[in-house]
Amino acid sequence: MLTVDFDRLGIEPGVRVIDIGCGAGRHSFEAYRRGADIVAFDQNAADLAGVATMFEAMAEAGEAPDYAKAETVRGDALDLPYGDGEFDVVIASEILEHIPHDMQAISELVRVLRPGGALAITVPRWLPERICWALSDEYHANEGGHVRIYRADQLRGKVTAHGLRHTHTAHAHALHAPYWWLKCAVGVSENEHPLVSAYHRMLVWDMMSAPPLTRVTERLLDPFIGKSVALYFSKPNPVSRRAGL
Repeated sequence: MLTVDFDRLGIEPGVRVIDIGCGAGRHSFEAYRRGADIVAFDQNAADLAGVATMFEAMAEAGEAPDYAKAETVRGDALDLPYGDGEFDVVIASEILEHIPHDMQAISELVRVLRPGGALAITVPRWLPERICWALSDEYHANEGGHVRIYRADQLRGKVTAHGLRHTHTAHAHALHAPYWWLKCAVGVSENEHPLVSAYHRMLVWDMMSAPPLTRVTERLLDPFIGKSVALYFSKPNPVSRRAGL
């Protein structure tokens, strides 16, 4: 289940991508499939071990081109171990809401992006997230949990303050918002609750089958209750500007 629209990022063979806070690796795997040179970056060693195993399995099964490169790197998003402008595309999906010093993290995302490159950031959307917080403290008040709720314009301003240009905003996963409201209402850890279990089965069926009815329904609902908001940015290229390009 992708939150980032890869077609907006120009990810193709040879493009160097870093997926910061990659978690279980969903966006890293898609970049690898498209032939990019991908770095799956996270601080969780267990998650990275699973991502590395999946990279190996994809290579053996021929799910990624032979020329594509994939690696996992453990580190801190507040101090990325890379030089300025090393990546053509930077992805940071559902991580900034976990980081107390988000401006420092944003500064690092911008720093490692090359001029002319693309940045995609996704976070939980304000209204669905506010409802979750109102229904349950357990949902967010835990170690490594969410420390803030963003408004899209607030986050956009934090990124453009670093000199990037905002290019697009989208919303995603409307069908997942009611699922989390339900979990928050009955107890976040109550995965066996009949209503939670039934809704989860529906979501799994939807992801595996992608029936037209639910795909159309979600597209219609995304602008209103999409669980995530995705913001896209480009980094100006001073050389191109001076050349009048």
